Amino acid sequence: MTESKRPLSPHLEIYRFSLTMALSILHRITGVALYLGTLLLAWWLIAAAAGPAYLDLVYRVLGNWFGQLVLLGFTWALFHHMLGGLKHFTWDLVRGFAPEQRRALSWFNVIGGLVLTLLVWIFMVWS
Repeated sequence: MTESKRPLSPHLEIYRFSLTMALSILHRITGVALYLGTLLLAWWLIAAAAGPAYLDLVYRVLGNWFGQLVLLGFTWALFHHMLGGLKHFTWDLVRGFAPEQRRALSWFNVIGGLVLTLLVWIFMVWS
């Protein structure tokens, strides 16, 4: 076999890790988290249909500090994934590709997900 003169695929050492790359990975992770959180939502709905005794069990599991932490994480994953989807929709419209625009959209995704989560928990859960 002769040596190929084609360029090699870019290696990880060439790329500089960026916020956009981190959010791409996080978008996939939150997608999996949403799938698992939807199972919790289905469990709650099934318990509500099964009767008060089973629903009380769900409330005891999700009402303690660990269950609340899981629900808080699910809420954050929901908003983070939604805003990431809007960012990708913006890119599908061929907008926001300049470096400063990518950074602004990425920070909007991060900060917006946290702010929306806090607002929902402050006004809907803790009030």
